[in-house]
Amino acid sequence: MGQTGRPTSTSNLYRLYSLAHLARISRQQSTTPPQSSPARLLPAPNPTLNLASPPMASPPPPKLPVPGRRNVLITSALPYVNNVPHLGNIIGCVLSADVFARYCRLRGYNVIYICGTDEYGTATETKAMEEKCSPKEICDKYHAVHSEVYKWFDIKFDKFGRTSSPQQTEVCQAIFRKLMENNWLTENTMQQLYCDTCQRFLADRLVEGKCPTEGCNYEAARGDQCENCSKLLNPTELIDPKCKVCKNTPRIRDTDHLFLELPLLKDKLVNYINETSVTGMWSQNAIQATNAWLKEGLKSRCITRDLKWGVPVPHEKYKDKVFYVWFDAPIGYISITASYTPDWEKWWKDPENVELFQFMGKDNVPFHTVMFPSTLLGTGEKWTMMKTISVTEYLNYEAGKFSKSHGIGVFGNDAKDTNIPPEVWRYYLLTNRPEVSDTLFTWADLQAKLNSELLNNLGNFINRVLSFVAKPAGAGYDSIIPDAPNAESHPLTKALAEKTNKWVEQYLEAMEKVKLKQGLKSAMGISSDGNAYLQESQFWKLYKEDPAACAVVMKTSVGLVYLLACLLEPFMPSFSIEVLRQLNLSPEESLSFCDNKGESAKAERPWEFVPAGHKIGKPSPLFKELKDEEVESFRNRFAGSQAERNSKAQADAEAKKVADKLKGTKLSEGGQKKEQKKQSGGSKSKNAEVDVTVAKLDIRVGLIRKAEKHPDADSLYVEEIDVGEEAPRTVVSGLVKYIPLEEMQNRKVCVLCNLKPVAMRGIKSHAMVLAASNEDHTKVELVEPPESAAVGERVTFAGYSGEPEASLSGKSKTWEKLSADLHSNGELVACYKDVAFTTSAGVCKVKTIANGEIR
Repeated sequence: MGQTGRPTSTSNLYRLYSLAHLARISRQQSTTPPQSSPARLLPAPNPTLNLASPPMASPPPPKLPVPGRRNVLITSALPYVNNVPHLGNIIGCVLSADVFARYCRLRGYNVIYICGTDEYGTATETKAMEEKCSPKEICDKYHAVHSEVYKWFDIKFDKFGRTSSPQQTEVCQAIFRKLMENNWLTENTMQQLYCDTCQRFLADRLVEGKCPTEGCNYEAARGDQCENCSKLLNPTELIDPKCKVCKNTPRIRDTDHLFLELPLLKDKLVNYINETSVTGMWSQNAIQATNAWLKEGLKSRCITRDLKWGVPVPHEKYKDKVFYVWFDAPIGYISITASYTPDWEKWWKDPENVELFQFMGKDNVPFHTVMFPSTLLGTGEKWTMMKTISVTEYLNYEAGKFSKSHGIGVFGNDAKDTNIPPEVWRYYLLTNRPEVSDTLFTWADLQAKLNSELLNNLGNFINRVLSFVAKPAGAGYDSIIPDAPNAESHPLTKALAEKTNKWVEQYLEAMEKVKLKQGLKSAMGISSDGNAYLQESQFWKLYKEDPAACAVVMKTSVGLVYLLACLLEPFMPSFSIEVLRQLNLSPEESLSFCDNKGESAKAERPWEFVPAGHKIGKPSPLFKELKDEEVESFRNRFAGSQAERNSKAQADAEAKKVADKLKGTKLSEGGQKKEQKKQSGGSKSKNAEVDVTVAKLDIRVGLIRKAEKHPDADSLYVEEIDVGEEAPRTVVSGLVKYIPLEEMQNRKVCVLCNLKPVAMRGIKSHAMVLAASNEDHTKVELVEPPESAAVGERVTFAGYSGEPEASLSGKSKTWEKLSADLHSNGELVACYKDVAFTTSAGVCKVKTIANGEIR
């Protein structure tokens, strides 16, 4: 079924694209011949040589199931062809399925990923009316739009087809005939809304009215489903229905249709659901939605509609009708496979050897767990039934909802126009994937994840490692990977290897269970540990003081870079291609993580991934910061609906015309002076406000190396805290009353480093440990960064950038002004206003004090 939504840059990390990446995109997805290389001076051709162009490489043959291998068939909900997909649609089905398909290829499974546009039905007819063209023209137009959007997002289908194909008609009608033969279909007269003005029966999506569901009352519910509460409806159930075409009130009229008798198929269906939901580890939201349908009681479902655009019903009495889209669209998975290979039955009729994984949004669950399985079971044939279903909740936009019908949110073509590269969008959507509950897209959050997690964590680690290796001899390794014998005997490296192996085990377990967000988090944990490893090893000192140990650290770190390129390829393929280019490794040969090749076992020995003597390529930054002003620009640019944006653009264009006409018109001198004075005063006031920003605070991740009681004060501790400098800082804190001494040892804390030093009972304190207190100050807890955050890393705040003040002097009152807005929120996250304290490894938190003040 088509993927639907609800009524329905921060640190701009811009990827620096390589020619290799662009060539890869061309090789993988372009259907046009490659462009010629730049002209070069060549010797005159030898007339005896055959200079005929070599024949074009033929596309690879379609993949078929292979006995003895793991054969995986992946589908994602077929997106409706009547509009441009928005980010909620993309993460809800197509992108999630792509990640899993890429993971399966990485692991060496025999996999195909099938998708395409859902082209029949009322939605297409309605859009054709709006755009004053034929349904086929609409389908041709938007199929191309969808293809282009998915190509830009690096979605790698084995086949992206269409349901308006001869194969769809053939397969759909064959299934219908089997259902007729087996007596699972009945005829019935139903009441349907008829518009006298348009002189036609109104299909579900041509009717809108008030939702009849108690507690909902949504005013613009469609005739088939309410976008607000997701309740499936019949058009006649709507309160005060209206024809979407002419806005008049339709009347009820009798019409004959064919029905699939779901109640008679219930036993077969329930047996399938009970068995497969367990063995296939269905997501909890899929199980709940399915059980809700079963609990309500299965009802006969109409499979025909009074439309012209669709698969014709092969029955004399109903030859002027077409199949209803809920019946016909899931069959599209089969027909698109049939357009991929004539041997499609080897995928779809071999349940012993093929596993079917399906991805969709939550509003599509009943069509895939109840209706489509019932259809296949009713044929009596041996179909490959869905094993695992992965369902997402809704991704909402800023303060509202993504909506195709209302044009709200960021759409696929919008993402491309921001110049934020596809791997950044993929990463953000996947870290924010709504697996168990609705999640929220915000520009500030995109910025924070881009700058903190991609730039400062992942990009920083890789660039730091490769840049050091690339330095000339005497300062680095002249781009040659050093030998590192006995790496396992290096204690710090051995501890890192154990952590890395655990992360890889967690990654594989999560991905096998289609817990994509957890898989991504596990891979990023390797990067965080890598940063901490570099910092703790102090490799820049080891290079001169202990060259053998430095070689171990760098060879191991290069191994982690390679490992990250592999594990993150399903999530950010173009990033991985670029990292392998910088490693001077072939993606075709190197992107693999198979058990039978021993690649996954190497996680216990990361120094073995890249051999000594290998020469790396030229390192370069992988991401670029997204600035505050860019984020604000995007937020304004994508505010409101698409229609409102278009109106605003037209108004801006008119305003520019007026402004251009006024150029050169002279104001009186007095007016100029007044205006200049007014602007000057306003600017001063605005700048004064901007100057007092939380970025002025130098808050860092610190590690308490030692803590002891103050010799002359019972209520004070004296701590030695490592904040990433040559020597630890001495800090005095009044925490004796609240935190036991043993809990102050060797723990990470958030430290304000640019307060003016102050003597406390004879000992000068050179920083301040941040802590949260409850309302009556009877309880105090330390603000804690994530365990894997790098010591010395600066804590950042999304939407606020700039350098900290050298010293927060008493005159500026900066600390006094800003500290009033430091607090822990209801989720125990440390915040400035509503913006989290953020490190490359995640946000900073307190243990139990919600809504406490932080000082």
